[in-house]
Order: sequence, then C-alpha cells, then structure tokens
Amino acid sequence: MPEILLATRNAGKLREIREITAAWPLVWRSLAEYPGLPEADESGGTFAENARLKALYYARFTGLDTLADDSGLEVEALAGQPGVHSARYAGVPRDDSANNRKLVHHLAGVPLEKRAARFRCAMALVRADQVLLETTGAFAGLIIDEPRGTSGFGYDPHFLVPDLGLTVAELPSAQKHARSHRGEALRAMLTQMEALYRSRGEWDACARG
Repeated sequence: MPEILLATRNAGKLREIREITAAWPLVWRSLAEYPGLPEADESGGTFAENARLKALYYARFTGLDTLADDSGLEVEALAGQPGVHSARYAGVPRDDSANNRKLVHHLAGVPLEKRAARFRCAMALVRADQVLLETTGAFAGLIIDEPRGTSGFGYDPHFLVPDLGLTVAELPSAQKHARSHRGEALRAMLTQMEALYRSRGEWDACARG
C-alpha cells in the first residue's frame, strides 16, 4: 500500500484532505512526523508552480511519494489579489484574522455584486524528482464584510456561496468538500493516482472495496 506524504502543516488542509479521502485505503503521512524539516520555498508565481516546488522539496527529503497543494483567493476587484500571497496577505507569520481584515479593508466601498472571487487550488504528486500528476480546482463566490460561520479556515467566513446564501464557514463539511476548489482538485488527483498506480502494478494492495 503506497505511503503518501501530505506536504502541509496547515491543520485545516490536513483535516479536509483526510476527510475527502476517507474511503480510499491509502496511507497518508504528515509533515508533523518530520519536525526538524525546514520549510519549502514557495517563491513560484502561480499556484501550480508552488505546488510543484513543495512536492519536489519534501519528496527529496523523505523519499515518499508526496502530494502538495497550493491554494488561495483571487478577487476580481483587486486584480486577482491576494492570489499566491493569500496565506500571508497581511504579512508574516500567517494570521487568518489579519488577512481577512486587510481583505475587507481593500474592498471598502465596493458593492457586493462587484466582489466576485474565486478560490483556486493546484495539486502536484511527486516521486523523487519527477512530477507524476497535476490537477486544479476552482470555487466561485462573493466576498462579504461581516464574517459568518465557525467552520473552515482562512477566508471561509467571508466567502459567500450565492446560490446557497451561506458562507463556506457555514457549510457542513461534506457539502463544502463536494463543491470546494480543494475537493475538486483532490477528486481528480485520486482518479489519476489510481490509474497511475494500476499501470505500475502498485494498486492491487490498496484497491478500493
């Protein structure tokens, strides 16, 4: 059964990925098992570049097949910002509350109908120094001033899903995963992983059902 490293220390991402893949008998490892490992460089100009950089970096250190994602928020009224800087939009260290305050401040005076935004996610699966698979996902919505909901993390309390009238932080986990950028990218990744591992004779031991 392949062991796959999830290349993140973000507890929210780890929880979501493990929830989405609960029915897949894959062995997921965490960066928490490698406490002395330095942080990967995330200097890429796109989510896809950063996902590759992280996956390649941690795969070299651990020797494990490594799945990395890079994700963030793009707001049309802010010319696509915060984009790849979403996690540290308000500076270092990462602070979700500060990021949200900065976002709302920059959108002051912008009417709701012009606050279109999109969560984006890029994923990369790496073995040693080879990128094996890449997928992407997106999730459209609007940014609201007042946070709503207690679930999720990051920008979720300010990200309104118009057809539901709820923020992402108000959605049950299963409903969020069914529609989210990370859920979309991960489901595509799992399908491709199964095909890849089957083609290499590595899937029988971890076949579903």
